Amino acid sequence: MIDHRSLGRELDLFHSSPLVGAGLPIWLPAGAAARYAVESYVRREEARAGYRHVYSPPMARKEMYERSGHLPHFADDMFPPMPLGADEVVLRPSLCPHHAMVFASRGRSYRELPLRIAEIGGMYREERSGVLSGLSRVRAISLNDGHIFCAEDQVGTEVAGALELIRRAHAALGIEAAGYQLSRRGPGGKYLGSAEIWQRSEAVLRQALVDSGLSFVEAEGEAAFYGPKIDVQMLDHAGRELTLATVQVDFHQPEQFDLSYVDSDGGHRRPVMVHRSAVGSFERLFAHLIEVHEGWFPAWFAPVQVMVLPIGDDELAAASAFAARCEQAGLRVELSAAGSLASRVRDAALRRIRYQAVIGAREEAQDQVSLRLRGEGELAPQPHAEAVALLRSRCAAPDGQLS
Repeated sequence: MIDHRSLGRELDLFHSSPLVGAGLPIWLPAGAAARYAVESYVRREEARAGYRHVYSPPMARKEMYERSGHLPHFADDMFPPMPLGADEVVLRPSLCPHHAMVFASRGRSYRELPLRIAEIGGMYREERSGVLSGLSRVRAISLNDGHIFCAEDQVGTEVAGALELIRRAHAALGIEAAGYQLSRRGPGGKYLGSAEIWQRSEAVLRQALVDSGLSFVEAEGEAAFYGPKIDVQMLDHAGRELTLATVQVDFHQPEQFDLSYVDSDGGHRRPVMVHRSAVGSFERLFAHLIEVHEGWFPAWFAPVQVMVLPIGDDELAAASAFAARCEQAGLRVELSAAGSLASRVRDAALRRIRYQAVIGAREEAQDQVSLRLRGEGELAPQPHAEAVALLRSRCAAPDGQLS
């Protein structure tokens, strides 16, 4: 398997600059196009699953992280507080406290539950320089995050729903879990909450895995400080395990932030907070996607989906018209006219572009185009409209949309 660091740079997907700093990658246009397509698909899938999307700032007052438990239990992985007037603010290490504030923004009723909140948001971890690696371990993280606020008797159903969302997203991306891990509390004082709450939380996650027919291992001491979790494990190019998706049950933060809803009997109840990430951070996700697909991304999120190749200058106008038609249809297209046709075909292959549209004198005369599809060879010339329709169908995301 290929190391994403070398291929990602070869394909101009991302760049690291010493002036920016270690662990702070820059997404170049090709990488940004692929990432945007995946982000769009994930957002659509979340919306279909009943999530409502929000935006929240990547920092907050220090007091918020003291209350959430991150500063007392996670400070070694956080950047130090920064003065801001009379306050101190902290770059957030996770999004969950902000999403707790979404729930707390007004009174809530049991009729609103489960309330599913999602965001692709920035967070920051003070990773040591020795562990930083390409996109797989960074300091500035773009996380696909979500939090479900629900009644306790809804937790099992919501965990199962999160696992199904993860399965669909991974299938669409062409990746497969190496295994599932139930990460439980271990000995020591880093865990918050009573033993009874932990047992209930672990039991819910265990049952959800069993009901979903997923084999799993249990790992003592691998839980978050506030609750147990299901970790979806992948293997990198060296055969090392990495966590790409997770589902967690949290009784702690709703209590710390005094979250409540009005139940059917008029009483106030504490919600349970289910944390879930379907694809993890986009940095780690793309490190894995580059390696798994060896740069040949599925067409729906390929940076360039179609390369248009006029054989000579006489066909340039027709090729430009076809490229414009592809672009209007929502395809990511590029026109390549400089150099010999053979060199341009090689360049398209080196850049992992699956579909090539060749226009020569014969095609130009009949308003047609010859498509070359990776692994399928060259198709017979066809009218522009038919070629665009075929490319649209080949490049659509699994939900039928062009991203």
